[in-house]
Amino acid sequence: MTHLAVRELPLFPLPDVVLFPQEVLPLHIFEPRYRMMLRSVLETDRRFGVVRWDPQAQTMAAVGCCAEILQCQSQDDDRSNIVTLGQQRFRVLEVVREAPFRVAMVSWIEDESPDSHQLLTDLAADVTKALKDVVDLTGKLVGKTTSLPSDLPDLPRELSFWIGSHLGGPVADQQQALLEITDTGERLRLEYDLLDQTRRQLAARTVLKDTFQQFDEEGQDPAGDDLGDGRGDGVGADEDWNR
Repeated sequence: MTHLAVRELPLFPLPDVVLFPQEVLPLHIFEPRYRMMLRSVLETDRRFGVVRWDPQAQTMAAVGCCAEILQCQSQDDDRSNIVTLGQQRFRVLEVVREAPFRVAMVSWIEDESPDSHQLLTDLAADVTKALKDVVDLTGKLVGKTTSLPSDLPDLPRELSFWIGSHLGGPVADQQQALLEITDTGERLRLEYDLLDQTRRQLAARTVLKDTFQQFDEEGQDPAGDDLGDGRGDGVGADEDWNR
């Protein structure tokens, strides 16, 4: 353990926000205590900790991600807009100060070395394929061509962080669980399960959409009876796949 393994770090708890390494997080700083925190970190190494605050349980997560300030634009009223980049993950060991802003002793955490780099590479390829399928099927459902970003990470660890950061919907619990995992393979396997489940649901909805679109165009159901507008049945079947 080096002298950098444990350090004091100002903390910025954010409701249901989970920052991952190498992900960009823009922030608007307006509360007086966080204005003070911003001034303090700008005078030092430009780093502070982003930690998820659970608004339901009123608790702060034990694992967060260090954020480095890349850009800072201050306004006349002392508010600031900043752009940060996620760096190392950390575990909160002890909160050493609450005022004027929260400061904690933290220890850096990293993923464990994999037993097989080839197995990890193969798993990352499977996850990328599942992700591409989800994007393609989503585009087909909404009638809009979509594609993965050209800078999608290809290294397994970085890919797993990128996917965790880009999960859609109210998924802060899942994101926090992924952030805390220290096994890249385990994180990728969980993400593959999430993507594969989504892929299956989207594929089923796509089949339904194509089927009912065909019936609407032909004006008849599979038995040859007239459907009328057919839309009520179509919506009901679509909703069943969401349950």
